[in-house]
Amino acid sequence: MCRNGRFLKSAHQKYLCFRWIQSWERKRVLESAIHLGQVLAERKIHLVYGGGSLGLMGGMAITAFLRGSQVLGVVPETLTKGDIIGKTIREELQVSTMYDRLNAMFNHADAFIALPGGLGTLEEIFHISSWAQLHIHHKPIGLLNVNGFYDNLLSFLDQAVEQEFLTSSARQIIISAATAEHLIDQLQSFIPVIDPFMCCINWSTKESRKKL
Repeated sequence: MCRNGRFLKSAHQKYLCFRWIQSWERKRVLESAIHLGQVLAERKIHLVYGGGSLGLMGGMAITAFLRGSQVLGVVPETLTKGDIIGKTIREELQVSTMYDRLNAMFNHADAFIALPGGLGTLEEIFHISSWAQLHIHHKPIGLLNVNGFYDNLLSFLDQAVEQEFLTSSARQIIISAATAEHLIDQLQSFIPVIDPFMCCINWSTKESRKKL
């Protein structure tokens, strides 16, 4: 993750990156995660992530930090006990629940990137995307589609549009690219498509914001 606000409003943005830990990560996927950390640092983008030092997220966070990015890990307190996720790189924000974790990462990020992952990653992708569909935010959301990992998911979304379960404007919320450079280029040039049925929703009240 990286911090939120209007896209491109400052020299240093913050991107939120989703990906949990798995022992079966393939070498090319790990290399892509490490390369993403390099590209974030080169472009002076700071990183917000789910904490820890293991797996794809750990490799990316370590690389981004060593190359000069500020790094913030957001971790539920329960996961800090033992060696479940490893030691968080640089700054750590501890929260009470998984929902608090996602909410905190959302509030600290300007854009979102999902690496290949499992159920937790998918939940986070669709949670953030549904908020965008409801016009709660207009921050860009991207999938790093390493080795075509997300091809079937993207085809499913296209099918949902064809069968009228998803609008064309909602489909355009999720961006994808095979390389970190191409994905970040798309995120930085992203212009949200305004859904005429959703644009009338007003989330600006203090009560509404408290519930996010």
